[in-house]
Amino acid sequence: MGEAGEGQVSRIGKTGPVLWLFDLDGVVWLAGRAIPGSPEAVARLRGDGARVAFVTNNSTPTVAEYVERLGRAGVEVDPGELVTSSQAAASLIEPGSRVAVVGGEGVHEALRDRGAQLVGAHEGPEAVVVGRSLHLDFEELAAAARAIREGARFVATNTDATFPTPNGPEPGAGALVAYLQVGSGREPQVAGKPEQPMAELVRSRFGDPDIVVGDRPETDGAFARRLGARFALVLTGVTRREDPPPDPAPDLVADNLAAVVADQMKEAGGGAGRLG
Repeated sequence: MGEAGEGQVSRIGKTGPVLWLFDLDGVVWLAGRAIPGSPEAVARLRGDGARVAFVTNNSTPTVAEYVERLGRAGVEVDPGELVTSSQAAASLIEPGSRVAVVGGEGVHEALRDRGAQLVGAHEGPEAVVVGRSLHLDFEELAAAARAIREGARFVATNTDATFPTPNGPEPGAGALVAYLQVGSGREPQVAGKPEQPMAELVRSRFGDPDIVVGDRPETDGAFARRLGARFALVLTGVTRREDPPPDPAPDLVADNLAAVVADQMKEAGGGAGRLG
């Protein structure tokens, strides 16, 4: 893996504040516990004039829960600075559609905000939206698989196989999506990182980012490449230094978010918040 310090944050022809996109789980926190140095790194960028946004594939919490939990972890965030895979999935649903959900309250919230009509999987839904769920019921899963098999649109918030925690990876939304994929015999349309629906949602809110910081090359790294941004890989989540070379290759690798920000401050001559 490459080391922190390779290259500089830049976008040809762009002037003004740098836009940083942060993954949450494995970058800013683990299971709601701040990773040491991450809150200070975000505050340092804000103080330097950078724009920041948080883009997560974790579809379970609501926006208000994210704001509250981030505040408790020492990261002040405006709801408008958060983009979730639940919101990306909801962007694929036509208002008024009958939609069944296998997932947490964050998915329900995003679909209600979109104007979808939430129904049970056994009530003839036009679409089934699947995200990470901490409460699984076989009858619900069987009904969802049946609805998909009979023609309901199959939308996945994301396909991350695992979810980072302080005790190691746990099954992510991708494990549940795979279950329903096998059970229904159909492929899902995926909304979250690194797919186009999430990219379109980010661009519609913030414009083109300059740097994406994440812990998972196949999602965060591929997302950065889709957006034409640099990718900073941190080793506080699912990726370890001894792992095989990541694909796509990151522009820099650092032990944590604080090290990424410190490196970019140094590269930019003391400030990483503006481009001239």
